[in-house]
Parts: sequence; C-alpha cells; structure tokens
Amino acid sequence: MVKIIKNISCFLILSGNIVFAQTFFASTSHTQISIDDQFQLSFTFSGDNVNGLKNFTPPDLSDFMILSGPNQSTSMEFVNGASSASLTYTYYLRAKAIGKYNIGSASIEYSGKTYKSEPISVEILKGAPVTKKGEEPSVDSQIAENLYVKAFADKHKVYQGEQVTVTYKLYTRLNIASQMSISKLPQYHGFWAEELETSRNILFSTEVVNGKQFRVGVLKKVALFPSQTGELSVTPFELEVPVQVQKKKKSNNFFDDFFNDPFGRGETVNYDAKSNTLKIDVMPLPNQRKPESFNGVVGNFTLNASLDKNKTKTNEAVSLKINIKGSGNIKLIDVPEVKLPPGVEKYEPKVSEQIDRAGKISGKKTIEYLIVPRTPGEKQIPGVTFSFFNPDQRSYVTLRSKPYTINVEQGERVAEPDISGLNKEDVKLLSEDIRYIKTSGDDISKKSELLIFRPGFWAAVGVPLFALIGFVAFKKRDEKLNADVQLLRYHKAQKVAKNRLKIAQSLMVKKQDKEFYTELSAALFGYLEDKLHIPKSEFTVERAMSELQAKNVNQDIVERVEKVSQKCEFVRFAPGSNGMEAMNDMYNQLSDLIIDIEKSIVVKKHA
Repeated sequence: MVKIIKNISCFLILSGNIVFAQTFFASTSHTQISIDDQFQLSFTFSGDNVNGLKNFTPPDLSDFMILSGPNQSTSMEFVNGASSASLTYTYYLRAKAIGKYNIGSASIEYSGKTYKSEPISVEILKGAPVTKKGEEPSVDSQIAENLYVKAFADKHKVYQGEQVTVTYKLYTRLNIASQMSISKLPQYHGFWAEELETSRNILFSTEVVNGKQFRVGVLKKVALFPSQTGELSVTPFELEVPVQVQKKKKSNNFFDDFFNDPFGRGETVNYDAKSNTLKIDVMPLPNQRKPESFNGVVGNFTLNASLDKNKTKTNEAVSLKINIKGSGNIKLIDVPEVKLPPGVEKYEPKVSEQIDRAGKISGKKTIEYLIVPRTPGEKQIPGVTFSFFNPDQRSYVTLRSKPYTINVEQGERVAEPDISGLNKEDVKLLSEDIRYIKTSGDDISKKSELLIFRPGFWAAVGVPLFALIGFVAFKKRDEKLNADVQLLRYHKAQKVAKNRLKIAQSLMVKKQDKEFYTELSAALFGYLEDKLHIPKSEFTVERAMSELQAKNVNQDIVERVEKVSQKCEFVRFAPGSNGMEAMNDMYNQLSDLIIDIEKSIVVKKHA
C-alpha cells in the first residue's frame, strides 16, 4: 500500500529571509538501523520552481527490499513575497543483511542541467536498543538531535596577534515558535575581539549532516586576535530557543510526531542550545630578527608617506601624511615616530581609521602631522619606519618611506613704522599724543610713607611670584603627563568618553541603532581602559571589574558595569527589537555609570 507522505519544511520564525538555491540531495530518517526495522530514503530537489523537473534516476537499491516508493511529495512556500518549492522522491526500505552500505547518487534534470546527489551511507545493525517499559526518550534529547548551535574556527593554531575567525551557526530541522533570546554570550579571555558584519536577518541555506537535512543560518561572526600564548578557550554561545513540537498521541516514536503530524495540536518547549567550546593553540612570535621598530602588529600591510609641499616659508605649516593599509588589527597600530631636524616643530598628529569588518579585518590608518619650520634653509626629514610580523611568511617585515627635503625661505618680517609720507596736518596731530618732559618740579611733593608699606608694592611683588610658581607647577605636571602615557590616558579618560557619548547621541538622533550601541560600548570600554591602565589588547569586562574592586569601588557600580556591557552586546546582536526610548534609556544609564565611576575613583584617591 502506497503512503503519501506530507513533506512540510520547518522554518525559523525570525524576522529574516530564507535563501533557497537549486540543490539536489539525499537524506535518510536514520543512519543506524536495526535489520528488523524499515527506514526512509529521500531525494529532494529544492529551488524557485520544480515544474521543469524530469528524468529522475534512482541509485542501485538491490541491497534493500523496497517496501514502497518512489512516492512523490511537493512543498510550496511563500516568505516575504518570495516563493520557493521542493519535490521529494521517497522510498521505504528494509535491509537484507547486516553491514555498512553505501547508497550511490541519484540524478535529475532541470532546465537542461543534470543534478546529482551525494552518496550516503547507512549501517545495518543486528538489533536496536530496547527501551525499558514505561520509559520514553526525553524531549531535550530528541530536540538536541534536530537543533543545535555549533562554533567553527577557521584556524586552530595561530601566532600571537594573528586573526582567528569564529562563526556560530544554528542547525535546525524543527519549527521555532518565536524569536530566540541569548542566555549567555561567549567569553574571549586572552583575545582582542572585533565583531564582524553579518546580516541583521538570519539567512538560511540547506545542508545535509549525517544523512539528515538541516536549515543552517549564521548567528554571529567574530574576529579574535590572541594577546596571550598557550592554549586559549572560547566559551560556548548559549541560546534559549522556543521550539514548537507536536503532542504525543498513540505513537511511541517522538521523532515521528515532529514530522508526520504537522496539523496536530502542538506545544512550545523552551530549549537551551549551547555551542561547543573552541580550543585555540597560540604560538609566541619568534625572537630571531625582531626589528627595533616592531611594536606587536601582526598581519600584512603597506606603508605610504607624503608631504603636501616641498617648498615653504618660515612659520608656514606643512602636512606630513602617513597611510598604513592592509589586513590585521588596525586598532593596535601605534603612531610611527617622526624625527625632525632642529628648527622644525610638529604638533600632535591627527589619527583616523577606516576598518572593513566584512570578513578578514582590514582597512587603513591615517596619521597626519602638522610640521612648522621656524628657521630658513634646507630641512631633511628622515623616512618613517614601520614593522610588522607576517604570519603567512612567518617572518618580520620592515617598511620605510623615502626621506623628504623641505626648502624653507625666510618669511616676511614686521616692518618699522614710516612717517616720511605724512603731511603737515598729520604731524600736527602727533603733538597731541606726545606728553613732554616737565622742566620744573613745583607740583611735586615728597611722600613720607615708605614704599615697602604700600599694598601696591606687595601686589606688584607677590602676583608675579605666585604666577611663576603656578607656571612651574603646571609645566612639571604637563611634563609628567607627557612622560607617563598611562597617567595622560587616566586624566583624559572622561574627556574621551564624553566625545564618544556625543557621537553616540548623534547616532541616536539618526536612529542608527546598531552604530549607536557599538559607539556606546566603545565609550564604556575605552573609558575603563584609560582609567584603569588596561592595554587594549588585554581588556575584558572581567578584568575591568576586578580592577574596580581592587580600587574599592562600590560593588553596586561594579555590577552595573557588567549589566550595561552585557545589555549593549545583547542589543547589538538583535538591534531591531529596540526603539528610540530604549536607546535613550541606555544612553542615560551609561552616562550615569561613567559619572559614578569617576566620582568613586576620585573619592577613593583623596580618601
């Protein structure tokens, strides 16, 4: 008796689109089957249209008894106005003998092209495990076979500072009842992490894993740059997934209830999906032939430096622009040192970054120096040197720009006043502005009070003295700050955070939610890095919380740091669920948090 199998595809109900390509693949209901049991073998073609399919040719099935088939079933779906379809040829088989069997490729023609499925293997066992009377397989164990999260790393052995790309994928054969929620984000201890760009809508494709057809979508991608050596771990990514399952009826096979009765009464089960833990082996950078100009940058870069002009006058500015371009952690590139000859001054450089996070981290860092020659003559500016480690070549590379020559001419001097061209009337007016020397002292009287007792005397002496002392103290403080980079970062931490918060506020007004939350995270993390003297390459939220506790900062503030940072990361993962009110609330929370940290650290310092 021929069974008509209803083939209903399972979708994730997320605010996303599903991408269908023309595929032809084989799948089985089980890969290990008892010789006494039957199993299902299916060949499915998926695409935009299945009307033009013809000449289906099955593989050799002589090792099996064909109980039924091939049975045809068609599925049509409409998602966001786009249609897709699939046609499935199904066989019900039973093995003739125990052993491992390789089922060959089937073929089918569509639009003049022949598609072939991949071979598939099954193992026939002597007998299937017997379930104890009254004992049923757990719901979680059944869901786990058909829905899981898996983490992939493109490399498992890298150099310190070399990029590792980690991708988190969701595999499912089940219906998801509503939107998923994050239970716990992965932790990247020992890594500098950069989020990679992924589509806001999860795009699904089809993959066959161990003979089973899955819908697969990318949840998250991140670029990791190890800052430590040895074996480092990336903790799991945990999701809570509301799965729609069918209530059990007479059948004792939970798996059958998932797929054979899609129109029955269903229920929702919250399933905790947890990805695997990744292990990354990080090798130290070689010490041999390490250049003096190397400062820890790993990747592949090019260097270009240029002057906007080679001829100028004294006190006129010249722009020296340095461009470092390539793949690697652009943010960790330090500003190259520029040595200038005597008589030439430079100002603090203007630094800008353009980073591409579409795949492998790449981009450009631009450093622009403003140079002002104070004396005339020919000025020689040495070339700029930049070094990095190339992991592909396993060697250090040093780049040097060409030296530059600036011809400096004397600028215009301030001219003396000239009265030779004045007329008589102008000369007469000059007399009104001249106070002549008195020739008699009749109106002059001698004062009996000594000058030392006058308040004006002490004011004239004291004000310059205190001004001198204040200037010397300020100069020493400024020199101390410039000599101590960490101290300078400490004092500028709040100012930098305020600037980032201004940027975030402008993004909030423009309703650019993803960029807004990214800038908020950068403001908080950058403030903590500067205030707590934590290098960027070693920064983690846990490290920052530990440093705050060491400074005896109130535990409530420490916990708020963790909550705010996690919330920023959560909404960056699913920004579409947040509106203007949520952004404004998050902005106020983070602003208040930075103010409270600043007050607490200052109070503890003075206490």
